[in-house]
Amino acid sequence: MPMALQQVHGSRQVKPDPPIVHPIADAALLSARMRRAARGDADAQFDLGLMYATGEGVDLDYVTAHQWFNLAAMGGNREARVMRADLALDMSPAQVAEAQRRAREWRGRHIH
Repeated sequence: MPMALQQVHGSRQVKPDPPIVHPIADAALLSARMRRAARGDADAQFDLGLMYATGEGVDLDYVTAHQWFNLAAMGGNREARVMRADLALDMSPAQVAEAQRRAREWRGRHIH
């Protein structure tokens, strides 16, 4: 787990069992964050990055996490910059490039 994520979620190396949440609640939370993110809410974008970086409520996906941290950082979220950089240490250059491409594409579709 990237160091910055350990600091956010504690120094425990073993990923704790996710809380038991009804799938509809997870979907509703994800949908609400996506709507806020589409309006340019950097905090919602950061939250989505955390979800994908830790696999909480979604499948673990560093490329998607980096995409969201990148968008949040562009929106002024300073913590997202740290998380993005730390996460990139555990990714290949091709994965980082793909995350950046996705962020640019997403931003072009949603932020005007």
